[in-house]
Amino acid sequence: MGTMVLLVLVILFGPSAGNRTYAGALDSPGAYKSLVCTACHGDGGNSPGDTVPVIAGLAPAYFKKAIKDYAEGRRASPEMEPYAKYVMQAGLDEVAGYFAEQKRQPRRVKADAQALKRGAAAAVQCAACHNAEAERDAEKAVPSLRGQPPGYLSVQMLLLKDDKRKLEDTALDETKKRMLKSLSDRDVADLAAYFASLK
Repeated sequence: MGTMVLLVLVILFGPSAGNRTYAGALDSPGAYKSLVCTACHGDGGNSPGDTVPVIAGLAPAYFKKAIKDYAEGRRASPEMEPYAKYVMQAGLDEVAGYFAEQKRQPRRVKADAQALKRGAAAAVQCAACHNAEAERDAEKAVPSLRGQPPGYLSVQMLLLKDDKRKLEDTALDETKKRMLKSLSDRDVADLAAYFASLK
């Protein structure tokens, strides 16, 4: 039996065939399906922009709910809807799993020290859902706010405040909107700057 034929048989039927491991980031099942997302969300989901969220390390449950909401029009976004529909068809579980495994890269955020101080004080009321460290809660599908772009955070807070975005949990939706309605535009900007500055 030739060496080449033997090598092919080892690759196809060797001990790792049924328990395949992946050599690198682009070898995982969801990697190539998620490439369309990188144009806006950056390599591995680490957004380079100010208004596009970081999705690296995002809990699969939250990612899947967001994609379904965008695809079905419950979360209005002309930009996201077609891509969400693509992800639904391409393999939602695989793409969610891929981004969940990606490491978040630290972002450089320039912010006024006083704005950060005011934001930290205002963030105390956010801890009820997002906890004191503004980290994700995978079980409750609560996303991490740490290190998200300030522009994205501001936009999402204003959408909730102005009743242009709804949460599935009605009681939580009302609580969050009531909390946000008490904030001025400067308060929202301060909160966004503070959460964005967290590593």
